[in-house]
Amino acid sequence: MAFQRNRDSGFGNWNPGHPFLRATLTCGATLVLMALVSTLVIGQAPAGQGTPAEGGRGAAPPVAPAGGPGRGNFIPEPVPPPQNFATSKEHYDFLHRLHKGGTRHTYESVPKWEGLWSAAGNTSSSLFVKGGTGGAGVSGELIPGVLTPAYEEAFKKRRALGADYDRLTTCEPAGYPRWLLEPYVREFVNTPSQSWWPNDLGNDTRRIYIDQDHKNIDGTHSPEGDSIGFWVDDMLIVHTIHVYPGDYFRGQPPTSNQFESVEVWRMIPLANGERRISVNVTFYDKLSLQRPVTATYTFRRNTELEAAGYRLRHWECESNENSFLVTDDKGNPKTQLRLPGDPGFDDVRGVDPRRNPDLPPDLPGQAKNPIFDDAVKVK
Repeated sequence: MAFQRNRDSGFGNWNPGHPFLRATLTCGATLVLMALVSTLVIGQAPAGQGTPAEGGRGAAPPVAPAGGPGRGNFIPEPVPPPQNFATSKEHYDFLHRLHKGGTRHTYESVPKWEGLWSAAGNTSSSLFVKGGTGGAGVSGELIPGVLTPAYEEAFKKRRALGADYDRLTTCEPAGYPRWLLEPYVREFVNTPSQSWWPNDLGNDTRRIYIDQDHKNIDGTHSPEGDSIGFWVDDMLIVHTIHVYPGDYFRGQPPTSNQFESVEVWRMIPLANGERRISVNVTFYDKLSLQRPVTATYTFRRNTELEAAGYRLRHWECESNENSFLVTDDKGNPKTQLRLPGDPGFDDVRGVDPRRNPDLPPDLPGQAKNPIFDDAVKVK
């Protein structure tokens, strides 16, 4: 279950007053400006023949990171839509026309974003809270006029409770847009017709259908929604609709079943040789937002886990359910955990008594992890 690992991302915000960043902007302002423009603005600017900084297409130039290797050292400023759109569809259709349908990639030419990627710096904490810090966003003064009255009151209630409760307690998937900020790792697998982006937490997998229309033969919403997109050279523009009501992250405002978004994705090379995957995303939600809001999220390649041989596995939540909901005497919800030795603790390494009731309980060879003890021994 998710709560057996630390869920407090604690991601920082971009700080223009930081001495190192001031020096970077002073000494390399042109380089940084070109990179930020080519990363985000080009997605919403005409596809010309010039350099990315002029609004044309082309690979992103290296950008100087604001600090050394780590999580919060490269966070582009959010770029809002080029004009006010009534709906996310208008926004996406505008970009599709602007880039004349985009680039038709082959398996050889489609951008490769291989490896394991962890959520890094982002600006989401400051969408709704002044000086908001941390993934939970429970500190700082609420920014008025962003959320609708009903959702602002709901957010105030959530903040008053703190971060003691998480809706993932009952094995609900994180879903989108929370997918953007979930910790641990994800993969980005791009093909000419689809992009598959699995996150190891809860096996939340986003599928982006390239150069296709939205389809919903089920007539219902889903945790990740329905996403379509098109490439503009090495940049992917994505439109997502039909998303379950969820949240931006644990402790952040809830979203409604009318939530939609337009994303501009790109891989950015840093001057120190590292790379970041960056997305500039505009959120639309007529029930929860008074106006669309825009944020940036970045992802760093997790070479430490790659070197350790980590691989994404199927996330078994319900058969390893050691988190549960309790309420205090005031009715406030809290997420609690069963630990080894506690009554009802489910040891995923053992034999689940609820599994295969049609078999003898003492049937040999039914333990899920017979090699676990040997595998974790110190060599």
